[in-house]
Amino acid sequence: MAQKSREERTKAIIEVLNKARAMELLAIHQYMNQHYNLDNMDYGELAAKLKLIGIDEMRHAEMFAERVKELSGEPVTEHGGKVQKGQKVKDVFSFDAKLEDNTIDVYNKFAGVCRENGDSISMKVFETIIDEEQLHYNYFDNIDGHIKTLGDTFLAKIAGTPASTGLTPKGFAVGTGAA
Repeated sequence: MAQKSREERTKAIIEVLNKARAMELLAIHQYMNQHYNLDNMDYGELAAKLKLIGIDEMRHAEMFAERVKELSGEPVTEHGGKVQKGQKVKDVFSFDAKLEDNTIDVYNKFAGVCRENGDSISMKVFETIIDEEQLHYNYFDNIDGHIKTLGDTFLAKIAGTPASTGLTPKGFAVGTGAA
């Protein structure tokens, strides 16, 4: 069996990086949609955590894009799936736990592709992101467990909590004084 050329190996790595980026872009849209809905339902504390996790996913999407660019590829901009809208609060966290569990499984496979193709840098990017996805999974699974065990009592305790994440706005407009 002939060995793959460097170009073929790089193409395989860019492919998994872009698949992962598309997964992150979907997660961003999903979690921000849930954030807005939970905030509207007055579950501010849950909404705030989803917003922060959505921001983590934004960082992940950019980490994948930067690595794709370093490999002279073109980062994808489409997300890989359909956002589930209008979820009941009791369904959000089990849904998200499954999403994160699947992501961890897929990213471990993608890290293996990077290893097989001789790219330890991309492999480390996946490993770093897997660690954070595990934190997300643990949070979602924990909240889902509270909802399943305590039900409306738990949700009543959260109702009316603030949605503020304590984030200060940063970005182009704020940085230039245009706002």
